[in-house]
Amino acid sequence: MKASWKIKGERAKKVEFIRTAEKLKAQLANMEKDKTGHLYSRKSDFRVEYRLLEELEHSMTVSRKMEKAKILQQLSKIQNNVKRLQQQLKDVKPTPEFVGKIKEMMEEIENAINAFKEEQRQIYQQLLKEEKAVINELSVFERKVELWALGSSTAEKVQRLPSARVTVDKTLGNHLPEEVIEFEKFLQRTGGRQGGWDDYDHQNFLKIRTKYRGRLSYMDEALEYLSGRTKEDIEQHDKWYQEYVILHERKKESIKRWKEKQQQEKERNLKEKMKSEKMLKERWLQHEEAQKQKAEEERKRKQARVEVWKKHKVVAFAIDQPSQLKLEEKMQQKERQSHVKLLLERNTLQKKVKEKLEKLENGKREETEKVGRKKIAAEEISKFQEHDLHELELRVLQKHAKEIEKQEKEKRLAKLREKVEIRVTRDRARLNRPSKGWEDRRQEMAPAAGEPLLRVSQR
Repeated sequence: MKASWKIKGERAKKVEFIRTAEKLKAQLANMEKDKTGHLYSRKSDFRVEYRLLEELEHSMTVSRKMEKAKILQQLSKIQNNVKRLQQQLKDVKPTPEFVGKIKEMMEEIENAINAFKEEQRQIYQQLLKEEKAVINELSVFERKVELWALGSSTAEKVQRLPSARVTVDKTLGNHLPEEVIEFEKFLQRTGGRQGGWDDYDHQNFLKIRTKYRGRLSYMDEALEYLSGRTKEDIEQHDKWYQEYVILHERKKESIKRWKEKQQQEKERNLKEKMKSEKMLKERWLQHEEAQKQKAEEERKRKQARVEVWKKHKVVAFAIDQPSQLKLEEKMQQKERQSHVKLLLERNTLQKKVKEKLEKLENGKREETEKVGRKKIAAEEISKFQEHDLHELELRVLQKHAKEIEKQEKEKRLAKLREKVEIRVTRDRARLNRPSKGWEDRRQEMAPAAGEPLLRVSQR
């Protein structure tokens, strides 16, 4: 279920990426069309001035196509050499000539790759230098335009900006991601991470903007807090901050992609290492098999020579039996010695191969166990966290249920008290009056007053 959910998520991301790419492609085509229509139109008033741009663009397009074709040709040559090397490795022969040929092919491929990388590195360095020069020229022109547009008061602020600028580290030649370079250039161009403002004004601006969640209704309160800033300054700083947030998010995403790429490179290197270890193991097994075959052939040859020798000696056995027996014992002793020597050599070779294989397997097992332990630890930690969270939720629910039960009990007791409670008013005269029972008794005794009293004799 989880795997299917991941697959669906990846498919959705792919569809979204393709959709965005198609949208950007359409926008690029529209922009190219507008540029061609406005700048290079024959009816345009600036046709003579823009003809130079048209010729420059055409020459750059041709040079890019030629460079692309050259790069594709070099890559195709390297690919063909790699395929040829793979074909050779399919039929491995344990001979010095074959090993020398493979080594020569690998050196040729490595030299071609290094030459290609060095050439591309020099080209990229030159392009980065040219890009830096163009960016500096554009920043100078932008400052001039800003000075013309904002007047003398704004010109003084712009001249003070270089003191707060963040210098870009000398990393343009270190193959940084484009988003990181763009973000650093933006900071360099606009006055650092506070947009040319001091820390106090910038922090107050962020506090008010966060309070109103970026809505324009925060302008009045911002003017009250930022007494030294005008409305135009705050609006310009707000635009700068929005662009700053966008470029900063792009920078973080670029760094995240770079880390993922490094992880993939690490996994690929690990796979190549395992593949090389497997090839080494196969070569050792082939070498051991070849040694076994060689020893078996040597044993068969010696056995054949012994059989021939026995046949020759059977004839001379009757002539010289004592000498024959001695010679036979010597031959047998030599044969045993040679056989023991072969066994020792084979056992030594097997022991070396076994030790190397065990070393490789132990290293692989330790690495697998380490990965497994990390995975089990992560799973156990997540289980404990889920268990603690479940226990906490259960305790909160039990406490809440007890409080509700206590409130219900108090409500029931209050209702019972209201039903049972008896309210009696005080009457001080009641102490002097006879009780109801006494009055009833007097009424019962009144009719019997006229009858004669019966006397009971006393004994």
